[in-house]
This record gives sequence, C-alpha cells and structure tokens, in this order.
Amino acid sequence: MDIALFLLGFIFMLIGILGSFLPVLPGPTVSWIGLLLLVLTRAVPNDWWFLGITLLVAVIVLALDYIIPAMGTKKFGGSKAGMFGTVVGLLVAIIFPILGVFGIIIWPFVGALIGELINKAESKTALKAAFGSFIGFLTGTFLKFMVTIIYLGLFISKTWEYKEALFPFFY
Repeated sequence: MDIALFLLGFIFMLIGILGSFLPVLPGPTVSWIGLLLLVLTRAVPNDWWFLGITLLVAVIVLALDYIIPAMGTKKFGGSKAGMFGTVVGLLVAIIFPILGVFGIIIWPFVGALIGELINKAESKTALKAAFGSFIGFLTGTFLKFMVTIIYLGLFISKTWEYKEALFPFFY
C-alpha cells in the first residue's frame, strides 16, 4: 500500500508541475495532495505541521494567482477582457502548440491584446494593457512553478529520508 501511495503521490507532483502552466489545474494544490499522499504512508511519520504549512502556502499561491494578473492589468490600464484574452491565448498555445515553448509566451500576450482591442481600447492603450496582463500572468505562473518545484524537492527529500521504510525490499 505504501508503494501505491508513493507512486500516486509522485504522479500528483508531476501533474502539479504541469498545473503551474495550465490554467485548468491548480498546480500547487495538486502538488500538495502528492505531499499528503506521501505522509499518509506508514513509512513516513505524520507531520501535521509540515502539511499545514505547505497547505497554507498552496492556498496563498492559489489566491495570488487570481490577484497578481488583475493587479498587472489594472496597473497598466487593462480590463477584464484583456485578462480573459490572456487565458484564451494560453489555451490556444496548449491546444495548438505550433510555436512550441515560445507559444506559451506569445499567445497569452496576443490574446490579451485582442481582448483589449475587442473591448474598444485604442491600439496604444490596448498594447500597454496587454503587456500588463501578460506580465501578471507570467508572474503568477512563475510563482506557481517555483512552489511546485519546491514541493517536488520536499517530496524527494522525505522519500530519501524514509527510503528504507518505504522500500524495504531494497534494503
């Protein structure tokens, strides 16, 4: 059972990292579930402080993921249409990966620009607002990615610390 929880937890860690880029999945929260599954094994002692602190960080990052792009858009004079365009642009980049890695950067910006132009902003204002929305999106994505990578490091650290109890057939 411990091996199954470990493997499921590791899968959640990987999905969490992907979720830091995909707007559909809350990356840090999914990664936290991976940490929870590891702690639920009989091999790793229950550390409720560890789980509580990491859950708090995941919830704060989840909230910031909505606040940061809005702040970026507002600071540069954008609208909700620009933020919506950013998300649509990201979905286009994921569904049609024509430009590869650069698509993740280019399409959200293009989406924000189109959203602002549809919202009847003049081109200079739309460009500025699209830039703000895009910067907010990148900041939020970077924050989520960093938290999920740190959670993966914690997962690996805990696994290494209790490797003999988790994998007794190797020792």
